[in-house]
This record gives sequence, C-alpha cells and structure tokens, in this order.
Amino acid sequence: MNFDSHASDVVAAAVQAVNVLTPGEALGRAYAADEPDVSGLAGGAEAAGKDVDELRGYASRLRAIFEAVDTGHIDQACVVTNALLADTQAVPRLIKHDNEPWHIHFHAGSASWARGWAASMATALAIVLGNPMSDRLGVCTATACDRVFVDVSRNGTKRFCSTACQNRIKAAAFRARKQV
Repeated sequence: MNFDSHASDVVAAAVQAVNVLTPGEALGRAYAADEPDVSGLAGGAEAAGKDVDELRGYASRLRAIFEAVDTGHIDQACVVTNALLADTQAVPRLIKHDNEPWHIHFHAGSASWARGWAASMATALAIVLGNPMSDRLGVCTATACDRVFVDVSRNGTKRFCSTACQNRIKAAAFRARKQV
C-alpha cells in the first residue's frame, strides 16, 4: 500500500512547474520560459496569465530548494521551504471533489490557483526533505541544462533530467573518445 502517492504526484508537479516556469537552459539550449505549458497541472489549461505569473514567482523559490539540495545545503533548502510554507499559508485539509474519494490538500479553500499549487508543492517537498532520502532532489548535470528532477530510481544515482540529456552527454563522450 502506498500512503504517499498524492505527495509523490505533487512533487512531480513541482518538478514540472520549476522546469516550465523558470528560465535557464534545457536540453543544451537556452530556455526562456516565455510560453510555459502548465496544462499538466490541475486547472492549468484554464489558468489566466496572472495566475501563471504568480506561480512563476513561486517556481523560482521552488527551484532554490532543488538547487540547495543538489549542492548539499539541506539546511538552506529547509529554510526556503519553511518560508514558502508560511507565505502560502499551507494547511492540511481533507477534500472530496470530482467524484474522487477523500484526500488531503495542503492549501486553504480560498487560495488562488497559483498559491494553492505552491502550498501543495512546498508541503510535498517538505515531506521529501523530512525523510532520509532528501538527497533525491537534483539539478541536471548535463552541459547546458539546469532543469530539475526527483530521483525515483532504486539505487538513487540519477544525474540527468531526462534520457535526452543523458544520451546527449554519452554521445559527446563517445565522440571525444573516438577523436583521441
């Protein structure tokens, strides 16, 4: 029985939000995050521009959590998470909607779409940070990519945000070896 599937889903949503809403580099190219696709988040397809912009502000703070963990600064990640929990007024509540069974949400019913998602994402990341596998949050190690990921592999050795980045780096290493 998996008691934390909702939290795992929200951590995955946090990865998506950070990766589509924050500029940087992705898959070897500059990424501006000008037209982010937030349709994967509940209500995202209907989200207005101001809602997306509000979530973008939270996403940059969520990125700081991943970066702190990736560099071994767990204490800093926890400080940022606690500040985000306070700012979003994260509070657990049991909710029943859309023909789903009762399940926990981490935001006030009156919260905006963006603040509701940010509160849930901060809480889910707090759950990750509060357990022995907190080092499973990371930033892609591929050249020209700074997208974040959560390592759900059995051995905890994931270093890339995607198979595309992993293959790009392995192909470059192969070409470099052949030139020698």
